Amino acid sequence: MDISKIPSPCFVLDEARLRKNLELIDHVQKTADVQIILAFKGFAMWSAFPLVRKYLSGATASSLSEARLCFEEMKVKAHTYSVAYIPREFNRIMGYSSHITFNSLTEYERYRKRLERHPDKISAGLRVNPEWSPVGTDLYNPATPGSRLGEVVENLNGRLPEGIEGLHFHTLCESTSYDLEKTLEYFEARFGIFLPQLKWVNFGGGHLMTRQGYQVDHLIRVLQNFKSKYPHLHVILEPGSAIAWDTGVLVSTVLDIVENKGILIAILDVSFTAHMPDTLEMPYRPRVRHATAEPPPGDPNQYRLGGVSCLSGDFMTEYGFEKPLKVGERIVFEDMIHYTMVKTTTFNGVTHPSIAIWREDGHLDVVRRFHYRDYKNRLS
Repeated sequence: MDISKIPSPCFVLDEARLRKNLELIDHVQKTADVQIILAFKGFAMWSAFPLVRKYLSGATASSLSEARLCFEEMKVKAHTYSVAYIPREFNRIMGYSSHITFNSLTEYERYRKRLERHPDKISAGLRVNPEWSPVGTDLYNPATPGSRLGEVVENLNGRLPEGIEGLHFHTLCESTSYDLEKTLEYFEARFGIFLPQLKWVNFGGGHLMTRQGYQVDHLIRVLQNFKSKYPHLHVILEPGSAIAWDTGVLVSTVLDIVENKGILIAILDVSFTAHMPDTLEMPYRPRVRHATAEPPPGDPNQYRLGGVSCLSGDFMTEYGFEKPLKVGERIVFEDMIHYTMVKTTTFNGVTHPSIAIWREDGHLDVVRRFHYRDYKNRLS
């Protein structure tokens, strides 16, 4: 990937890397006899869906817009789950969905008759809460006490409503196969009594099987063991990060270098809060090409990286570079394809990065550029 050929700022997906991830994921689903679908909340770059469709047969949606995108660009009906459905949208959601999962028993009862009257068969599911998660950041932990996500077992009173064909849980976030194994222990202990009467179980997302060091063989064994106990169940996984993990970059440019009390700050043409919000929310420090995240004290080539918005906290603390930075120099943030474009904003009207694909044949395909009209049309 020739960075000098890329406009700045720009998200760039490496098509070859995406294919490599999809091949591994396809190996897992075929070997374990499960279905793995794409979670739009992590990766919804529909210009890449022609490649994704060669390996994955579906996607999960969390809104009317995502369900429609699945129908139009993945060419299949969605597995749809929402924390709460908007009544005026529900008929259209049914038209785009093969599965609809409800967050609560009360909401299922609210929409049950509409499901039954729909001319197409839609499989109804219920999200449940196993009450265990390895996620340490509460913002991303769906099993915290008092969570609004999914029914706890005591709310079911020992029975499922008529018409529920599947259960869905989601407790992981960039987690290991051993975390899934432990989650299944909690899930089976609480909800195993219901499994004989179901058609499918959705293990949610957070299965980071494409990360280096992930125990793929162990994941396959965990899935096979579950399938051996419940051979009648169709098992679904819906990873978000794993699909596009480490498949591309965000290219930026140094606009200015300022100094404050001995701290050198490189101001970039991107924003952490607008373009990389997880770096502030999770939080985590993104990898920067040709830089170290922990420079030694006194390193003369360490710079705080500042975003272009007016938010005071729109920056990352010091990185160490190989040489002094200069205005006009490119700064490349690694692994910036998942959970970035799906969460970006036009806060402050800052220029939204272009979106490009570095094709496998070596040419750069800029699939989207953003302009004033994109900012204006979000407002009134």
